[in-house]
Amino acid sequence: MRTLEEHSTLRAWLGVSAITASLFVFLTTELMPVGLLTPLSRSLDISVGAAGLMVTLQGVSAGLGVPFIVAWTRRVNRRVLLSMLLAVLAVGNLVTAVSPNYAVILTTRLFMGFASGVFWAIGVSMAMRLVPERHANRAAAIVMSGISIATVAGIPLGTLLESLTTWRTTFLIWSGLSVLVFLVVTALIPSLPSANAVSVREVFGLPLRNVPLRSVLFTVVLFVLGHFGAYTFVRPFLENNAAATPVFITVVLMVFGVAGAAGNFIAGHTVNKNLRGSFIVGCAGLVVSLLLLLTIGNGQAGSIVALILWGLSFGAVQLCQVNMTLAAAPETFEAAMSLNTMAYNTSIALGALFGGLFADHLGVTSVVWFGVALTAASLLLNLGTGRKASQTVAAGG
Repeated sequence: MRTLEEHSTLRAWLGVSAITASLFVFLTTELMPVGLLTPLSRSLDISVGAAGLMVTLQGVSAGLGVPFIVAWTRRVNRRVLLSMLLAVLAVGNLVTAVSPNYAVILTTRLFMGFASGVFWAIGVSMAMRLVPERHANRAAAIVMSGISIATVAGIPLGTLLESLTTWRTTFLIWSGLSVLVFLVVTALIPSLPSANAVSVREVFGLPLRNVPLRSVLFTVVLFVLGHFGAYTFVRPFLENNAAATPVFITVVLMVFGVAGAAGNFIAGHTVNKNLRGSFIVGCAGLVVSLLLLLTIGNGQAGSIVALILWGLSFGAVQLCQVNMTLAAAPETFEAAMSLNTMAYNTSIALGALFGGLFADHLGVTSVVWFGVALTAASLLLNLGTGRKASQTVAAGG
């Protein structure tokens, strides 16, 4: 017979699992077109590049709209808000499945992007509020593992479903999955009144008066630009340098996802002991992994080694940057996370854009060097700001 406390603890972790499932459906919906570009372009009679705008447009709206929407919903119960976001996702996937033309699909993806961005701003903080404070970082790590699950299982599953049915049926199935997660959230997550939310003016004023938060945002922009600039073009790099086949690409990207989950798990235990040190090690791992890709990535064994280290490192810095945002603005975490989401998603789009320019004009290998330069800059920035902080403390002492 479970005690009341045991039942409450179990329900809290089930709530964390429900938020993790929410991240899974949001992220797979956002990235699903990546695996469906060819059938989408053929069915809608558009170019592959135009079909890719389904990802780009949703990412841009997720980044640019989130600070405003989070501020405008600052008095809305977070359980209710998450349920509303999942409802938008379910309807959006349904509309995508039955859309008569590409214009309707793009408009739908725009609105789904707004919902996705708000989820990224509130999801982790909701999970951290559900459990005792001593387990907050572990809850955040579990939620962030949804990224790796989506990478390893979600997107390949969507591609498989399309090969067995059609891309429209795939989005229809994802609409049903979104409804299922909606029901789970409403059943398992308790009422969570809005906490520490602020107005739009205060949101954008945070980096001006909060120096640590400003440093974290710059750090995030640099490593996201570097990572996604290189990662977007990892397939053509491996094809050109390691004679990689489509099967090998699929396997190595799944290995990357598994390594990312492992890095996330490891960081979940180290951030409590040394948050800044965990980020520094993870960011240094990003730099080293990209250098390894350049030096030993001309063979399949070497590229696997580089991708494993890359995945481990990225999984770690993903969790660290969330905890760094919390540490920089604990009293206004949701507002800070909305700025984090804006910086993160905008940097993804810019990283892919800059990477494309480098690839077109200087070759695919130059994109990896671009990744090395930006992730190294993020590492140096964090080392420098940490040193200044230490000197300030010493002077104050």
